[in-house]
Amino acid sequence: MRNKAAKSPLSMVKLISQEADGELQEKQILRRGEAMVNPFDLQTALLAKHAQHVVLIHFPIGLFLAAVAFDLLALWTKRPGLADAAYYNLLAAAISTLPVLVTGVLAWQFQLEGQKLKGTLLLHLVFACASSVLIWLVWWVHFRARRRTVLLPSHRFAVEFLAVGMVVLTGHLGGFLSGVNLP
Repeated sequence: MRNKAAKSPLSMVKLISQEADGELQEKQILRRGEAMVNPFDLQTALLAKHAQHVVLIHFPIGLFLAAVAFDLLALWTKRPGLADAAYYNLLAAAISTLPVLVTGVLAWQFQLEGQKLKGTLLLHLVFACASSVLIWLVWWVHFRARRRTVLLPSHRFAVEFLAVGMVVLTGHLGGFLSGVNLP
């Protein structure tokens, strides 16, 4: 069956309009003297005013979520290897929060020239700090239990789930700030 909408005059006008809008944007950029960025230029990628934060943020999020999953699997399967994987993922997640927080503050300073924080940006920063503290707290609970060679406390799951919720909420707000979650 053929797609009738693709051949309708209205859809053709929309398609031509979208192409014209794209060409117009490129011409406006060139008229203002802004250069188009080469995505393979390492200097531009590494020294961009905000790029480091949006790249680095995926490490603590992924490592922490994987650690919680490994912790749950270790409890369910009683396999110590999974508990070790959870611990080392937590350690890496906690350590990686430090450069992420620094690059987030630097992105705010560079992009907004240190303007007063308000609204979504303020919430994102507060939740990011809370997320980082919770990740470090979860790691500390695991570290203390390993050092004392005792079983992990069962209340750790409440803290882990609270931290997961905070990390997800912080990431959601960050998506709005980066433009990813906009309509």
